[in-house]
Amino acid sequence: MRAFKFILSVATALTIATSAFPHAPEKGKNGGQQVNAGNYHAEALVKGNTLDVFLTDHGETPVPTKGFRGVAVLIVDGKPAKITLAPRGENVLTGTSAVELRAPIRGAIQITNSDNETVQAKF
Repeated sequence: MRAFKFILSVATALTIATSAFPHAPEKGKNGGQQVNAGNYHAEALVKGNTLDVFLTDHGETPVPTKGFRGVAVLIVDGKPAKITLAPRGENVLTGTSAVELRAPIRGAIQITNSDNETVQAKF
């Protein structure tokens, strides 16, 4: 009985601890896939050969991307496609792929902010 109570208390603690972490909604406000990336939510939106990555904080406030840079490595038709990302607009990093992109994307996006801190978004 004592072992059961211990296991139950550990499971409860783990449930409470993981629910305290902020989670990105699966779909962003622009209609793209959204995941956590360090202190940000990264929303990836593809259209043709273009990849747009919208950044917000965990409160969904847009993050200015001036001075940011990024690189995405996505799997397209079983092969890696590398896309260099640069700021466009207020809170968007954008880049163009040599091949057409389709949602949902698979891969990773590395984002470096203006303080040279790097985070990764995994899709």
